[in-house]
Amino acid sequence: MISDSYVNLSPGLYVVNENNIDWGVGQIQSAINEKITINFENVGKKVINIKKIKLKIVNIQ
Repeated sequence: MISDSYVNLSPGLYVVNENNIDWGVGQIQSAINEKITINFENVGKKVINIKKIKLKIVNIQ
């Protein structure tokens, strides 16, 4: 889980939003400071504040 530490989030990583699991898996498009742009499979592109949302990195094979 990532909450306060967003330095490890980089474009290309796959994540899920633990507060909105129904959004599906998302791929990080950009990460600028605490603002992360993610393209989720079920809701499209979202810009989130990593200080307010918990993301979990997932492995896609």
